[in-house]
This record gives sequence, structure tokens and C-alpha cells, in this order.
Amino acid sequence: MAEPDPVDLIHLEDADGTRCIVRVTGRSEPGVLTGHDILYAEVQVLVSASDVDAGLDVYLFQEDLDDWQQDLSDLAPGRQATIGGDRGLSLTLHMNEDGQLRVAVEDPDRLSTLLVIRPEGDWVHEHQQRLEQVRQTWPSEVVETAPMTYEWSPNRRR
Repeated sequence: MAEPDPVDLIHLEDADGTRCIVRVTGRSEPGVLTGHDILYAEVQVLVSASDVDAGLDVYLFQEDLDDWQQDLSDLAPGRQATIGGDRGLSLTLHMNEDGQLRVAVEDPDRLSTLLVIRPEGDWVHEHQQRLEQVRQTWPSEVVETAPMTYEWSPNRRR
């Protein structure tokens, strides 16, 4: 079975060329119970005005996707949505009252930067669809039956 094409979980870009992309490229350890449902993603940050062009990596657990879904649903001016954070890289979107986003990308070992992006259209709904596409492409296939005890889900694709 061929590997699926990468899917952008986050793709924010504005007319000035500033962009932040979180591209899920696949499973961390396909076929290994403890790593199968962990997704590997590349984070690309480009700020044209300050010549920042960085590529970072992040591992996303199913809980990260659940939290991201909830944060997106609750996102409103003055609130924020976060992905990652407790294991290295974190990406936080803070929505300003005027609709601008402050995007903080922090990797304690490599980079901390703050972007300001004014996304167009219904970008929150678009990102909810992106999340659904990630979940359809790499569905959860491992069940934790007891603390630190795992087995394959009966719905697992082979």
C-alpha cells in the first residue's frame, strides 16, 4: 500500500508573504503499537520582512488533534488555539479583536518567533476541514486497554 500524500493541518498565509504551515507527512512508527498513532509533521515558517525561513519538526499525538479541534471550535477574538507544547515545539494562534492572528512558534532548542498574519475568508472552518482530512488519512488505529497497555483497534486498516 502506497504512503498517502502529506496533508497541511495548518496553512496560514497573508498577502505580504508571511506564512506558517504544519504539514503532516505520515505516521511516526507505522506498524509499531506505541508509535503507530503518533503523526510526524513539518512546521514551515516564512516571514518575508525579517527573512526568517525555518523548518521544524513536531510529533502529534491523537490528544493533540483532539485539543486542536476543541481550540479551533472555541477560537474567538481574545482567545487562542495551541498545538504541541509539552514535548518541545509549540504553535499558538491568538486572535486579535481586528481578526489578525498572532502566531507564536516556539522550539526551546532552536527558534522562537512571533508572526502576525491576517488570514482571509473562513479560515477557521477551512482548518477544521484540514483536521478532518488528517484524521481520515491517518485514523487512530491503536486502543489503550489499560494504562500503558495497547492493542490494535478492530477497525484498523491493513
